[in-house]
Amino acid sequence: MLIPIIEQGLTSFIASLLFGLIFNAPKNMLIPCGTVGMLSWLIYFVIEPGYQAVSATLAATVVIGVMSQLFARKYKQPVIIFSVAGIIPLVPGGLSYNAMRYFVQNDYSTAVEHAAKALILAGTIAVGLVLSEVLNQAFRRKVKS
Repeated sequence: MLIPIIEQGLTSFIASLLFGLIFNAPKNMLIPCGTVGMLSWLIYFVIEPGYQAVSATLAATVVIGVMSQLFARKYKQPVIIFSVAGIIPLVPGGLSYNAMRYFVQNDYSTAVEHAAKALILAGTIAVGLVLSEVLNQAFRRKVKS
């Protein structure tokens, strides 16, 4: 069980780091970008077998939002640098590709099934980011008072 976790962690770290590079993140922020992506993917990877992809995606995305806020304060950088790079491992690109492939092959029922799941996961990512921002604002207000 440990070897797959190490493999998944390493590949998601590299993917997030390289996307940060493509996204023109500052060079000294590439390691934190990779770390956010790696931790979010590992959370997804561990939670998903016992639950569903939607629950795992929501949990991983909330972690991305929280870590992005923390890293933004720590490194004095915009939150978006960390959140965009961190989300890359969670984006349902394979599902979207398969949906389009099934549409082209005239297998519409399978195509709609894949497209709906991709849309739900994409929506879950958006909800997770908004939820983490709401939690951040509530925590900051609570600390001030």
